[in-house]
Amino acid sequence: MDSKRIQIRVPGHLLDQIDRMAEESQINRSQFIQNCIQVYIMEREPHDLREKLQVGYQIMADINLTLAEECNDDNLLEDYERQLAEAE
Repeated sequence: MDSKRIQIRVPGHLLDQIDRMAEESQINRSQFIQNCIQVYIMEREPHDLREKLQVGYQIMADINLTLAEECNDDNLLEDYERQLAEAE
């Protein structure tokens, strides 16, 4: 894995907590922060997916309603399938 060095600023009291927790976990500060970032990203992914699905359902709602009401329009079906493919 290719690692990059970054520089961040954190308040002293937060750094003290980080160092204490890293020591308790028997890892260094860098590893502790990497673990925290990884957990944060993993927790955000389901939320992001939920938001994307919600937007997709809202976009498709009008087309779905029209298809349900008319039921036979090939152009609407093609438009629906095109928009569905674009949403993926």
